[in-house]
Amino acid sequence: MLMLNRGCARCLRLRHSGEPSHKLHGRLLQGITCKYGIAAGVVDSSREFRTDSSIPDSDSVLPSQVQVVIAGAGTVANSVAYHLVQNGWNDVLVLEQGRVGGGTSHFGSGTLGLFKPIAHRNIIMYSLKLYRQLHEMGFDIGMKECGSVNLAQTKDRMIALKRRIAYNVPTGLHCELLGKEELKKLHPYLHVADLEGAVWVPEDAVADSSAICHALAKLAKQGGVRYKEDCRIEEVFTENGAVKSLTTAQGNIVCEYFINCAGMWARELGLRCNPPVRIPAYPAEHFYAVTPSLVPELSSHLPCVRDFDSHSYARQWQVGGLMVGWFEREAKPAFGKEGKVPVKDWHRHLKDDPQHWRPLWERAKHRLPILREMGDPTIYNSPDNFTPDGRWILGESPEVKNYFVAVGMSGNPLQGAGGIGKAVAEWMMKGEPAQELLPFNVQRFLDLHNNKQYLQQRIKEVVGRHYAILYPHQCEYKYARKLRCSPLYSVLEEQGAVFGIKMAYERPLYFDSTYRRGNKKPEMPPGSFYKPKFFDFMKEEFHACREGVGIIDMSSFSKIEIKSTHADTRRRAYGSFVDDGSSRSEVVNYLQQLCSNDANIPVGTIAHTGMQNERGGYENDCMLVRQMDNSFFMVSPTSQQTRIYQWMSRHLPADRSVGLNDVTSKYTVINIVGPKATELLSELSNSDINLSPFTHKKVNVGYASDVMVMAFTHTGEPGYCLYIPSEYALHVYARLMATGKDYGVRNVGVLTQRFMRIERFIPFWAEELSPHVTPYEAGNGYSVKLDKEYFIGKYALQHQKEQGVRKRLVLFVLGGQLDPNKDVWPWGGEPLYRDDRYVGTVTSAGYGFATDKLICLGFIGLPGHRHECDDRGPITTEFIMDPNARYEVDIAGRRFPAKPHVHPLSAPALNKVNKKYTPTPVLTCGSDILL
Repeated sequence: MLMLNRGCARCLRLRHSGEPSHKLHGRLLQGITCKYGIAAGVVDSSREFRTDSSIPDSDSVLPSQVQVVIAGAGTVANSVAYHLVQNGWNDVLVLEQGRVGGGTSHFGSGTLGLFKPIAHRNIIMYSLKLYRQLHEMGFDIGMKECGSVNLAQTKDRMIALKRRIAYNVPTGLHCELLGKEELKKLHPYLHVADLEGAVWVPEDAVADSSAICHALAKLAKQGGVRYKEDCRIEEVFTENGAVKSLTTAQGNIVCEYFINCAGMWARELGLRCNPPVRIPAYPAEHFYAVTPSLVPELSSHLPCVRDFDSHSYARQWQVGGLMVGWFEREAKPAFGKEGKVPVKDWHRHLKDDPQHWRPLWERAKHRLPILREMGDPTIYNSPDNFTPDGRWILGESPEVKNYFVAVGMSGNPLQGAGGIGKAVAEWMMKGEPAQELLPFNVQRFLDLHNNKQYLQQRIKEVVGRHYAILYPHQCEYKYARKLRCSPLYSVLEEQGAVFGIKMAYERPLYFDSTYRRGNKKPEMPPGSFYKPKFFDFMKEEFHACREGVGIIDMSSFSKIEIKSTHADTRRRAYGSFVDDGSSRSEVVNYLQQLCSNDANIPVGTIAHTGMQNERGGYENDCMLVRQMDNSFFMVSPTSQQTRIYQWMSRHLPADRSVGLNDVTSKYTVINIVGPKATELLSELSNSDINLSPFTHKKVNVGYASDVMVMAFTHTGEPGYCLYIPSEYALHVYARLMATGKDYGVRNVGVLTQRFMRIERFIPFWAEELSPHVTPYEAGNGYSVKLDKEYFIGKYALQHQKEQGVRKRLVLFVLGGQLDPNKDVWPWGGEPLYRDDRYVGTVTSAGYGFATDKLICLGFIGLPGHRHECDDRGPITTEFIMDPNARYEVDIAGRRFPAKPHVHPLSAPALNKVNKKYTPTPVLTCGSDILL
């Protein structure tokens, strides 16, 4: 049967091109699209093309075998199904426990907002494009490009909006800053007297969520996808770690892929897999109000309103009415304390709560006084899934191969559904993401995140964070805390530590040196886009690391033991042994294939290495410690604990000769940083600690034995990392602090460590390093050994080294025109300009204590360069360092001059704080891994 869009001229030309039908069919399914970019290859030419959104009847017979099963038939699920069909995958079955669109997709605000961080915006941009195409095809989806106004009641909110304008405009989004009069012209019903300003985004739109859900289902079904309603999945089974089959009340189905798009029911469905798949998404109550129509009618083309500081949004609703909804500061978990989402008639289990929504309604009436004239609203409670960090959950699960997830739409399923459906379908078909999706990867969680009690607490504040001002590094969560703590937590708390979390791990951000025991515990002060209010504490910590000894608790790092059953047939002497590959242990062969650096290092040494994908991008950035001939110890970024363990597990030898063991909780890690670190450690260990850089050995520290001392730090400063069996941690810390008084010891937080690393030009995981960044682009080419045998990504890196890179990580020192005491600081995301042309974006930023200037890291490319396939030439050092080029950083709408550097700053520039200090070899550990 030939699949064509009968209404498309391009398809008709192909139809009459004279090609044999089987060749034409293949071309269509391989991605030739119609002028709308949608329907080619998905419409059966034997029937009339229909644009009404009603769904054909559900299939009556359940198939016994299909390639892909999708759980749920909401907007996201239907988008995934549609995009699979568009790419020629039509052996797809959608199972819905109720009716199509009967879950959280039955209602949504229908708002489509592009004024977002870039990773979100790229997804939503495609959604908007897709919905425009559906509208042009004739589907009645209520599409209206009305634009939006984003309001600021405070000066800090205005700074936040200006920062967002700064990075959105040069990357393709039209948005304008508005004064009160301009705002009043766009939306005459707004009360504007108490506003600082607003941002107008003309490309924003509204649409009917339910209509789009059904339109996508209709197109998917016309392309061959089968739908089965009233069919609940009871259990998903696996074989050899991959999806195998599933059971329903109506029968069993064998399948190759399973995609969990079950919305509010996704978490419970994940637990019904064997082994269980963790999907930490939980429904929160989401209130909205719909007013009666006003006579005479409202203006027919009002923009959407986002009044962030009142936690509300508003849009026109049907004819003459308004709809107002909220992302309140503290929300409520849905369905009571038990938290079990009903399968049938779930909406009847939700209660009206006037005490909760009435104060929000009063604030809405303040902003839109016309609401007082429109009569009493109808209040709805329409829950949606939220995640522990408020970001979507996408991708392949770490527990089961071919089990994909697309959930956690956070109050607006429509907004991301189009782009998410495309992204997940491509990920499944290609085996890896086709775009940057690291912030949304399902593998960013641990088992603890899936705990129901944890989720019920966390989502109370996650809802409100959607509209809160999230000051960089100064907005920590309030609920579900003190869960993962190092043995030092209580002691550090008594020392004045102010904690933040990473992967739920409590880490000291900085130490309040004015705190005295017995007083109220110090807390993070109100956030700021300017110099942090705790800056002086950080400066004290830096001086301790520069002139004495700084002690940093780094226990949150991921730690994995990698062992094989057999050792090398010949022992390696330190610094000797020529490897011919014939006598290597299985673990070395395994790591040599994963690592771009040489993993076959002598016992007792350490290698900094990346683990790359086939494109040469980073899958991991780690320290590899060789403990024995057949045993390695790997230290990776905190947020990589789940993700890298899964990635490495998928590459293990089939004969099980190599094993992995996550030992993150087994060790407490103390970083001893500073020029006096060696003296302090030598005194405590009663031995001469004189390790060469990137070596390690086990020593006694105080009364504790088997403390692994590694000759590198995570700051670029001289010092050591102590990997301490956790039962000894309190003893070792106490001895370090007591004996260290003579060496100027001081507790140091991870924010100070972060600033020190930026100044040392050390890239961070998930900020500079990602699956779409290579070592040559990040300045880590020295750690790539192309002369060794095959490793994943070798050919891509060889090609890039020969052809040159199209983007390059650069360090920028901001000039004297920026006053750190008065001006807004860069924090990441700021656009970079060269001779007034946009060339890149700041990825991380901080204060350089040694240079007394603000420092930024950021990737730049040639002007106008947007894509990897761009045919513009490579970017060169000569281009970057051209003395006639003028670089600027746009910080909340103001541009400041910046001086570029392609290498770490010279020692004289860094040593002006302490001119007597002489760097040691460990000082230049630019290879240290990141948080």
